[in-house]
Amino acid sequence: MASNPGDLSKAEWLKSSHSNGDGGYCLEVAHGLAGVIPVRDSKKAQDGPILLFPPLVWDAFVSSLKG
Repeated sequence: MASNPGDLSKAEWLKSSHSNGDGGYCLEVAHGLAGVIPVRDSKKAQDGPILLFPPLVWDAFVSSLKG
């Protein structure tokens, strides 16, 4: 995983289209940060742990889900 990108308090988080309104599957991803893709589980705690992925690793992960 990637190193710390700095302050993520102003990151614009996008919720997965597979998330639903009753508290399940709330995966969020923030885009537009140089060299890192932050991912969090917002149903647990929006200020909880954040996983950081290099863009190439994230792209490979997303491609594997589509394939």
